[in-house]
Amino acid sequence: MSSATMPLLDDDTIAFGEDLDTGRSKDSLTHPYVTCFHLVFRGASIIVYMLCGWFSDSFIASFVTVVLFLSMDFWTVKNITGRLMVGLRWWNYVDDDGKSHWVFESRKLVICGPFQGSSQNRINEREARIFWTALILTPLIWAIFFIVALFGLKLKWLLLVTIALILNGSNLYGYIKCKVGGSENLSTVTSNFFRKQVLQNAVSLVARQASNTPANPLSQPTNTV
Repeated sequence: MSSATMPLLDDDTIAFGEDLDTGRSKDSLTHPYVTCFHLVFRGASIIVYMLCGWFSDSFIASFVTVVLFLSMDFWTVKNITGRLMVGLRWWNYVDDDGKSHWVFESRKLVICGPFQGSSQNRINEREARIFWTALILTPLIWAIFFIVALFGLKLKWLLLVTIALILNGSNLYGYIKCKVGGSENLSTVTSNFFRKQVLQNAVSLVARQASNTPANPLSQPTNTV
C-alpha cells in the first residue's frame, strides 16, 4: 500500500478543478446545493442519534437509519463536496499488480474575492470555511457521544458511535493529508513548522542583540586638546 500524489485515471470524465468556476462575490455561495447537502447529511445523523429514542423503541431501526445517513455523508463529502468546495480530493485504486494506492490531490487555488472574474482555480471563501468547520466539528461531537456511551456502559450505542467516528475521521484525515501534502505525514509537517519557527526566532534574537551591543570604545576617536 502506498500513499502518494498520483495522476488521475484515464476514465476521469471531468478534469479535476475544471468545475471550480465562480464569478460571484465571496459573500455568496458558489455551490449552494452542494453546501446544503454537506451540512444536511452530517447534521441528520447527529440529530437522529440524539432523538431516535423519542420516536422509536427499536434499536435496529435507529441503527440502520443513522448508518444510512453516515454512509451518505461519507460518500458525499469524499466524492463531491471536497472537490467542489475546497478543491481537494482523496481516493484509492488498485493497480494491475494488486497493489493499493492512496491518492491525495490538491489544486492550486486562490480565494475568490468580491466581483472577481471567472476562473476555474478559484474557491469561495465562505464555502471553504463552512466545509472545514463541519468537517472538524462533527468528529468532535461524535467523540463526546463516544465518551457518554462508554461511561454509561451503553455497548450497543458504543458500536454505532464507533462507526460514526471511523467514517467521519477517515474524511477528516484524508482532507488534512490533501491540504498539507499527500507525500508527507502530519508529524513531519508539524515538526518542520516548529523547527522553522525556532530558527526564525533564534535569528531575530541574535540580530536584536547585535544591534543593541555598543561599539568598542577603544575604536572610537577621542578629542584631544
